[in-house]
Amino acid sequence: MFQKTKLMFLESGWVCGVECPMWRCKETVEGEEGIDGFGCKYQIIIAIILYFSCFFVTLRAQCGVVSALVKREFQRMKKWVIGFCVAFGMLTSCNEYADVQKSTDYDYRYEYAKASFIEGKYTRAASLISDVLVLMKTTSNAEESLYLLGQSEFCGHDFETAAAYFKKYYQSYPKGIFAQQARFYSAYSLYMLTPEPRLDQSATWEAIKEFQNFMDYYPYSSLKPRAQQMVMELQDKLVEKEYLAAKLYFDLGTYMMNCAFGGSNYEAAIVTAQNALKDFPYASPSRREELAILVLRSKHLLARESVPEKRAQRYRDTIDEYYAFTNDFPESPNLTEAKAILKEAETVVKKKHLQLGDEREEK
Repeated sequence: MFQKTKLMFLESGWVCGVECPMWRCKETVEGEEGIDGFGCKYQIIIAIILYFSCFFVTLRAQCGVVSALVKREFQRMKKWVIGFCVAFGMLTSCNEYADVQKSTDYDYRYEYAKASFIEGKYTRAASLISDVLVLMKTTSNAEESLYLLGQSEFCGHDFETAAAYFKKYYQSYPKGIFAQQARFYSAYSLYMLTPEPRLDQSATWEAIKEFQNFMDYYPYSSLKPRAQQMVMELQDKLVEKEYLAAKLYFDLGTYMMNCAFGGSNYEAAIVTAQNALKDFPYASPSRREELAILVLRSKHLLARESVPEKRAQRYRDTIDEYYAFTNDFPESPNLTEAKAILKEAETVVKKKHLQLGDEREEK
């Protein structure tokens, strides 16, 4: 049998490489056997005795009491003993787990699952809890078992399954003891599933929505700052995708095969970058600067490649864009390039203005 434990959630505990809440033993019911039973208790005792036997013999050899040959033999024996203990422990553990799976005592299986979670055996814990989850619905462990199953999947890096269980929890128990954490980890699981910026960002939008719902429900939660930080990171990923799309249009330049319905790649780059600046006002300053300089470059090259009738007006737009860029980013490392664009635009506009003046005089 196991020690029956009452588990509590520690918000500040993190394990398994990602932020994963630890469950700690809060209270132990006296008068029952240890958590690992006979096998674990005695294999530890045997391992300690054999290890220290080898240690003291080796110590004597180092003191010159035993020959160097005997010393080497005992060193080798020590390695064999340690290996044997490890193998014996693994075999005992596997046999014990198989016995638990066959047991018809569901409380016993659930306690073993909680113990496995505490030990970091998340796959084992998830498997055992999912087997008894339906039966736990009619017990006092109903909420805890569902939430713990979600945490087991999360810590085991199965984020898609974890998100589904966390969502099921807060839908089933909207005022449950773990409702706040379930909403947060539902969003966090979706956050972990978001792809790189070049791919479809539907999952990113879904994660942002889930975080926003969490902050709406719990505006004063201690987890809110972390939620806000992750929302910012997700928005940066969306901005990155828009920037890559705008940069692709810019790089295509005068290539016209993708412009079957009119327009140009430079116009597409301008629209895409400007929409990104408008839709994501809280994007990082460096990314906003990259989008802004891309708009300026695109307007400049669009003007240069324009037909004579449209060239002067587009160069005027380029001049306006220059002043907008320098106003927003007065210390940008791209100022030298921006000033060169301004000089060219002003030269063309001035020349066009003189030509118009000469034409008026002739008339």
